[in-house]
Amino acid sequence: MERPRRPTRIILVRHGQSEGNLDESKYCTIADSKIRLTKAGLAQSEACGQLIKEAIEKTSNGNDWQVFFYVSPYKRTLCTLKGIGRAFSKDQILGVREEPRLREQDFGNFQEETSMARVKDLRNQFGRFFYRFPEGESGADVFDRVTSFLESLWRDIDSYRLNRSHYADLNLVIVSHGITMRIFLMRWFKWTVEQFEQLNNPKNCEIQVMQLGSGGEYSLAVHHTKEQLEEWGLTSDMITDQEWRAKAIRGQWYRDWPRFSDSFFDHLEDSPPTDPNDYASDDDN
Repeated sequence: MERPRRPTRIILVRHGQSEGNLDESKYCTIADSKIRLTKAGLAQSEACGQLIKEAIEKTSNGNDWQVFFYVSPYKRTLCTLKGIGRAFSKDQILGVREEPRLREQDFGNFQEETSMARVKDLRNQFGRFFYRFPEGESGADVFDRVTSFLESLWRDIDSYRLNRSHYADLNLVIVSHGITMRIFLMRWFKWTVEQFEQLNNPKNCEIQVMQLGSGGEYSLAVHHTKEQLEEWGLTSDMITDQEWRAKAIRGQWYRDWPRFSDSFFDHLEDSPPTDPNDYASDDDN
């Protein structure tokens, strides 16, 4: 039996400018899930739809393509999706699925300004990935639910739920939140916690396009420039990996990738020197 056709592109989108982006005091009285877009955010979402359409048409074969949307259930992402959708006709939209696992990181219930400022200072000291907000989530918690979502996504693809049309070019568009997008990329490309900590949040309605390269691997370097990847916080090693993926044969291992194995050991020929103080403590307890 022929394997299901994989999406040509997986496009991650951060929601448009929200009321909370302009005024954090909104979170004191409005639940995070109910924060709305500003007028500027609505305009951003419509412009984003045109940008996504242009990205698809740039390398597609005429009109032989469709899009399938996944969206976080928050008001600002749902409104962003509506704005994006105006760029597409009914025939071009294969379907939409609301997906709670793509929601924003939970920061607790209502966010009091003074206490949240103190908590965010603690997060910066502790580390963005492992710090858990009181009554909320850590980045590691988001990682777990994004992992669960990816497993469901591949089941949908493998069971032909997303490949039932005759269109040759399937595009998945995921409308979500900044940290969820960073975690998605971390999980997909197997970046380390240290690498995640260096990443920058995408701008409102900025898109990140993972596109199939010539050998069948997904890469950010097919659509985006090196300068864009640097803006998102990718290191030179991470960018080199993305450039390799753009031409790699699917299933190949990139053994020159510094995180492949050598960086985890200190006895291999090509391993970097290890500072014992990074792993040992003088505390006998």
